[in-house]
Parts: sequence; C-alpha cells; structure tokens
Amino acid sequence: MENWITVTPAVLGKVVISILFIFTCIIIITRISGLRTFAKMSSFDFASTIAIGSILASIVLNSDQSLVKGAIALGGIIAFQSLFALLIRKSDRFKKIATNTPILLIQDGQIMYKNLAATNMGEDDLIAKLREANVFNLNEVHAAILESTGDVSILHTSGDRELQDKILQGVQK
Repeated sequence: MENWITVTPAVLGKVVISILFIFTCIIIITRISGLRTFAKMSSFDFASTIAIGSILASIVLNSDQSLVKGAIALGGIIAFQSLFALLIRKSDRFKKIATNTPILLIQDGQIMYKNLAATNMGEDDLIAKLREANVFNLNEVHAAILESTGDVSILHTSGDRELQDKILQGVQK
C-alpha cells in the first residue's frame, strides 16, 4: 500500500530529476516558439496552457510516465499551438472558423441584453466585472467587451474622453 505521508529517497530523487528535466524542456521549447506560448490570446491558447500544466504534473508525479514521452507531448502541443496561431494570422477564413469574436456587452452606459444572452453571461456577472474595474456608475462605461479569451474588458472614465473607433476594431456589436 502506498504511504501518503512519507516518501522514499529514490522517489524523491526521481521527482527532483523530473522537475529539472521537464522544466528545462519547457524553457527550451518556449524560447524556440516564443512568448505567445503562455499568453492567453485566445481560448485555444488557454486550453493549451492547461494541457501543458497537466502534462507537467503527470510527468513529475507519475512514476509510470517517461520523461522523453512528456517532452515529446509538450513539444507537440506547443508546435500545434504555434501552427494554430500561424493559421489564424495568415487566413481570415480559418480565423473566423477557429476563434471567438469579441462581443460588446455595454455601449455608452447601456447594457446590451441580447449580447449578454448570446454569450450565456448573466447581468450579475457583468456587474461584478464592473465593480472589479472600479466603475461607480454605468454612465462612466464607454464599452464593456467579452474578449475571445473570456476576459471582460471595461473601458470607462469619469471624464469626457471619447472612445476611438479603432479600440472597438473586430468587436461584434
């Protein structure tokens, strides 16, 4: 039966060696593929980051997994993510099929209930995001956008500054 409290020196050594090896691999792969590897630019990037974390944990904690197999899995996920990012940059058609479009939730202080419903987001969730952004009055909000990553961007001010159209580029109204 497995001991849940203590660990043998051999198992501890394997965990330490696994950590050193697998994190060295992840650093090398990240340097090759670029900083976007762990950026949350799209829902696919977010899913890739979770998959990478899962692989790291499996390799470090599961003695039945080979370090080489883990390094290959990490490289494969990051290579696929890089290919996905390239296809999105190069093909508008692929981008339209594979990514979510940011959607406007508030425009000029008015909640867009139809868009809230389309995104399956409740008004209470939106209000919580407004509080996080230190909004005191809906009239301060020029725009609230549900980004393709799932984050909510709140563009607000207490002054009379106008929101440039360029800031809403690519946002579904």
